[in-house]
Amino acid sequence: MSHVPHELHEEFPEAEETLRTLKANDAHFARLADEYHTINREVHRIETNVEPAADEVLEDLKKKRLHLKDQIAAMLAAAANTVT
Repeated sequence: MSHVPHELHEEFPEAEETLRTLKANDAHFARLADEYHTINREVHRIETNVEPAADEVLEDLKKKRLHLKDQIAAMLAAAANTVT
């Protein structure tokens, strides 16, 4: 199991500037990114045994993180399509 944090700028390296722009100019995107960051840090703390939790809790958090990542990816794709 990898204990590498899944930061948004690492997940979407090609969209780093778009990430910054959307965080600054789109309140909904900023909320999603903040929620992703919070859950991602919690997952990382559990995986590294800094904050142990039941397997079910970890799996639930990972599902929430993935759902947020999907929403963020869709918004990044839409933003990229409007620029092109």
